[in-house]
Amino acid sequence: MAVILIIETSTEVCSVALVNNGQILDLIESNEGQNHARLVTVFAETLFNRNEVRPSDLSAVAVSKGPGSYTGLRIGVSTAKGICYAGNIPLISVGTLDAMAEHVILNRQLYGIQEDGSIFFCPMIDARRMEVYSMLFDQQGKLIKSVTANIIEESFLSNELKEHQVVFFGNGSQKCRKVIHSPNAVFVENIEASAKYMAGLVWDAYIQRRFEDLAYFEPFYLKDFVATVSKKNVLG
Repeated sequence: MAVILIIETSTEVCSVALVNNGQILDLIESNEGQNHARLVTVFAETLFNRNEVRPSDLSAVAVSKGPGSYTGLRIGVSTAKGICYAGNIPLISVGTLDAMAEHVILNRQLYGIQEDGSIFFCPMIDARRMEVYSMLFDQQGKLIKSVTANIIEESFLSNELKEHQVVFFGNGSQKCRKVIHSPNAVFVENIEASAKYMAGLVWDAYIQRRFEDLAYFEPFYLKDFVATVSKKNVLG
């Protein structure tokens, strides 16, 4: 038995799960906003108590490494590291966008995504204003574009949309709906960052012993955005 605590605090959702051999045992989450500092340890303790698990029983602790909210990521990683240090437990990290993408790709029928043709999957996290963090995967889960920070405009992924259906999801995708009008753009609603979506990738990392260095591990902060040139003549 390998019991792992999973912490996801990269967005407005505070989500904590217990998994056993990759299967969800229990989950608590809240999307009430940036109350992660208050909620994350309470959620973890509640899961321990109602599942009769002690921190010393954990085989590992997993945490979302981002990208996402600077404050949220710091809280999640600090909590995970504290549990790991106290119990000499290994730390696993999983990309926020990677976990969201795996969930949608594996459950495409659940979301009414057609199997025909060539499909790309684009998970997105809101980064305020018209900015998002995003990645791009094919329908086998192969990485097409690594994590980037983008300002959403009509030309976003325009080349990909000419040749492929692109499925947009995550709390940043609604910005695209207002701007991108390609018939190949598909929008899936109600996909938020969640510890439950991390379980498969966490289990893979555990089996392969892909653990982080506790002393040096830091969340993945992605702050720089693609610069765009205004079409207006600022001197005119």
